[in-house]
Amino acid sequence: MLDLKTKSEYERRIKGVLITEEEIAREVKRAGAEIDKIYDGRPILLVSILKGSFVFLADICRAVSVPSEVAFMCAKSYYEGTVSSGVVKITMDLDMDISGYHVVIIEDIVDTGRTLSDIIRILSARNPLSMHVVTLLDKPSRRLVDFKADISLFTIPDRFVIGYGLDCGEYYRNLPYIAEYEE
Repeated sequence: MLDLKTKSEYERRIKGVLITEEEIAREVKRAGAEIDKIYDGRPILLVSILKGSFVFLADICRAVSVPSEVAFMCAKSYYEGTVSSGVVKITMDLDMDISGYHVVIIEDIVDTGRTLSDIIRILSARNPLSMHVVTLLDKPSRRLVDFKADISLFTIPDRFVIGYGLDCGEYYRNLPYIAEYEE
């Protein structure tokens, strides 16, 4: 956890807004319509990769009109710093059989691609009817594995970002926008 002693120190680390609340809302609506088109009324299972994607999941869930269920997995590759550890650990797995579901993985950010590649490998072995990945943010300049999300709302440069569910040391998830973090 970060050692932030004052609100001014917390605010000082917000370098600048990269994506506004309004821009996020517009793209979430577009992504919801795209998901609706892909599934054409067929029920889906939205799988949120915790913790970073919980805010995004809530908005996507309201943006789709197809029948949907939600489920959660927790995978970590960032711990208390701003650099990926390079090790993906599933700390909370799905507790259901997904073989009868069209699975839509909801992710906050695709950085190296390792986390999602591992999650897709694990979930594919469980034989879902179909699987798509929707990510809020894509950082292709950091990719270490061959991976591309089916739907990406924003492509961003190689900066450490916070807000809208993304954190640094568990802080900043509550920001309604995406900002660059100042170390």
